Amino acid sequence: MADQDAQSPVGIEPPALPSIRWDEPPGGPVLVLLDQTRLPAEEVGLVCADVPALVRAIQTLAVRGAPLLGIAGAYGVALAAVRGYDVAEAAGLLEGARPTAVNLGYGVRRAAGAYWAALDKGADRQRAAAVALEEAKALHREDAEASRRMAQYGLALLDELLPGGGHQLLTHCNSGALVSGGEGTAFAVALRAHRAGRLRRLWVDETRPLLQGARLTAYEAARNGMAYSLLTDNAAGSLFAAGEVDAVLIGADRIAADGSVANKVGSYPLAVLAKYHHVPFIVVAPTTTVDLETADGASIIVEQRPGREVTELTSPQIGPDGGEAGGLLVAPLGTQAYNPAFDITPPELITAIVTEEGSVSPVTGVGLAELCARSSQITIS
Repeated sequence: MADQDAQSPVGIEPPALPSIRWDEPPGGPVLVLLDQTRLPAEEVGLVCADVPALVRAIQTLAVRGAPLLGIAGAYGVALAAVRGYDVAEAAGLLEGARPTAVNLGYGVRRAAGAYWAALDKGADRQRAAAVALEEAKALHREDAEASRRMAQYGLALLDELLPGGGHQLLTHCNSGALVSGGEGTAFAVALRAHRAGRLRRLWVDETRPLLQGARLTAYEAARNGMAYSLLTDNAAGSLFAAGEVDAVLIGADRIAADGSVANKVGSYPLAVLAKYHHVPFIVVAPTTTVDLETADGASIIVEQRPGREVTELTSPQIGPDGGEAGGLLVAPLGTQAYNPAFDITPPELITAIVTEEGSVSPVTGVGLAELCARSSQITIS
C-alpha cells in the first residue's frame, strides 16, 4: 500500500496488513482502505473523503468482513461529523449498506451515539466530532485486542479437541487481517497455530463466486509463510472423506440469539460435512457479531447479490479507459442466478463459538447470552 506509513490510531499496534486507517492530509480528513477488490494483484489504497464513497466501498466489497465493517462504520460517522456533513443521514446510509453484517450497524450507532451524547452535554459540533473520532479509534483498538484473545482461546480449544498438534484446518471465505483491526477471527487462530508450530496445513476454500478464499485468504497465508493449499468449494467433500480435515474454522457476519450463524455462503454445507465426518466445526467471532435482538437463524436477513457475479467471471482490475474491466460470460445471456451472500448454520451443527470472552460449547442461547454478558463490547438496542 503506497501510503501505509501514515499513523495508525493511538494505541493500536498496526497489523501486518493495514486494512483501514484514518488520515489527515492537507485537503482534510479521509478514511484510507486497502482495496480488497484489487488483491492479490495490487495493494492499492482507496481514499474515501465522504460517506457516499465509503458506502460504495462497502457495497462493492472493497472493504468487507464483519469486525472491519464495524470499524469502517464508526470511522464513517466520524468522517461525516469532522467534515460537517449531516451525521444522522450519514449514519442511515452506512447502516443500510449491508443488511446482514451486524457489526456495521454496531459501529455506526456507537460513534453516532458518542457524537449526540457530546452535543447533549453542551459540546459544540467540532468537539462532538472529535468525540466521535475517539470512539471510532477506541473500537479499532478493542477489535485488535479481541482478535488477539480469540486467537488465544481458539488455539487452546483446538489443542483440547485435537491433542498432539499437526492440525489440518479448513477455512472458508476470508477471516484474517483483511476483516479486522487485528489479525482476524478464524484465520487468526490458524495463524497462531502456525506460529506455535502446530499447523500442518491450512485448506483454503476458493469461495465462489467472488473468490475471497482464493484471492484474500491464500494471499494472507502466503504473506505469513503458512503451509496452505487452495481447493474448489465442491472439492471439500472428498477432502473430508480422505480424512484430511481435523477441524473447520469460519468467521461470522451475524450470530443470532439461539446461536445460529450467518456466514459467507458455503459455510452451511461445510457444517453438514463436518457433522457427518465427526470433525469439529468452530465459529470464531467477536461478541460484537452477536445480535441478541435477532431470535434465530430464520430471522436473519440474508443479502442477495447481483446475479452477474454468478453468470460472469468478473475482473476487479481497472480497464484501459479507467472504468471497470468487463466480465467473461460463463452462462447464456438472460440466465437467472441465485446468489445469496450468506447462508445460515444452525447451532446443532456447531461444535463451539469462540469469542474474545471465551468459548460456548455446546452452543445454546443461554450459554451465548451468559458469555456476552461478560463483555463490555456488546450492546442490546
